Amino acid sequence: MPTEETEDPDARRREAASGSPNRLLSQISNEMVRAQKEFFGRGPTQAKSYLLDDFLLIVMRGGFLPVERTMLDAGKEDVVRQYRQDFENAMTERLVGTMEELTGRTIVTYQSQTLFDPDIVIEIFFFDESATAEQLKDTIEGQLEDESHGEASEELTDPSA
Repeated sequence: MPTEETEDPDARRREAASGSPNRLLSQISNEMVRAQKEFFGRGPTQAKSYLLDDFLLIVMRGGFLPVERTMLDAGKEDVVRQYRQDFENAMTERLVGTMEELTGRTIVTYQSQTLFDPDIVIEIFFFDESATAEQLKDTIEGQLEDESHGEASEELTDPSA
């Protein structure tokens, strides 16, 4: 159950920025899942974020809508991909703003890509400058020490929630 604090974007940004890189990456994943659920009607079943050099990569798995699954079963990958791209284009300003708030960094461009079999959506945000050595070090150490580093919370990615 979300708390009042997690509903406030400024509080989420302060909380993520004050925590470890793992906390920031998980917060980024959580925010992307929330956006998918709120504006698309369903979120991914898994989401994980990676901060590398001058870009942020968010990999989301699963979560296609029943109508999309029907279209995919009919061989209409191009229709599903275009629909998802149109959605992401409409969401660009909101998603870029959220990622800039969370990271405290300026994003210069953003792209989304939908892949099938397995179902994966990739969000890529490019920053105006590279991450600091400390950010990169902490991200790398987190990836090596904990496979769940940067994942969205299970209660957000639970399809029954």
